[in-house]
Amino acid sequence: MFWYTDWTYIVLVLPAVILALIAQARVNSVFTKYSKISSKRGFTGAQAARRVLDANGLSNVRIERVSGKLTDHYDPRANVIRLSDATHDSTSAAAIGVAAHEAGHAVQHATGYLPIKVRAAIIPLTNIGSRLAVPLIILGIFLSYYGEQFLSIAYLGVIAFSLSAVFQLVTLPTEFNASRRALEAVENYNVLDSEEIGQMKKVLSAAAMTYVAALAVSLTQLLRLLLMVNRRRR
Repeated sequence: MFWYTDWTYIVLVLPAVILALIAQARVNSVFTKYSKISSKRGFTGAQAARRVLDANGLSNVRIERVSGKLTDHYDPRANVIRLSDATHDSTSAAAIGVAAHEAGHAVQHATGYLPIKVRAAIIPLTNIGSRLAVPLIILGIFLSYYGEQFLSIAYLGVIAFSLSAVFQLVTLPTEFNASRRALEAVENYNVLDSEEIGQMKKVLSAAAMTYVAALAVSLTQLLRLLLMVNRRRR
């Protein structure tokens, strides 16, 4: 039996995938470690998020509980922050950091922060592109056996996939900015002391690396697909 080895995946994409797995394991490990330590001032994640929102005039943004761990997110369509079971009632610096980070996203939307507006605008295109990319590439490569001009279909697939990389690229400043806003708010409103802010920074830094790794996966996958299509050119 003949086995095909895709060396472009092994050399380009696999290291980025491994990095992403390590980053995800790291954020879970750091969050778990610091979620066991209660903060001295006793704010819960929900209370910290509420304090950040109210200080920015966002009393209209609701806070709800959602099941799971690290399933926290801000939903701009419903204008609600959903905090996970591990965050909502926890008084740890880890939980407060995650909650304040999501409040930072709400502030970004309210103030018209450009990267988050761009990210929201390209989500529909990204969803369409992710569905069409691989079928277009496969179709274009197959038809190229009958004429090189059909490779243009495959290149359209590569362009469609590139939207995912653009999305990840715009996500980076959005996430870093939300973390910066969270740290400033927690410090300004005396939610945590200096030692606890250090713990919060470690949690947010670990979370940030997951977005860096996701961008690396998208970019290396994009390069792999481009090389795959280019190999069909005579």
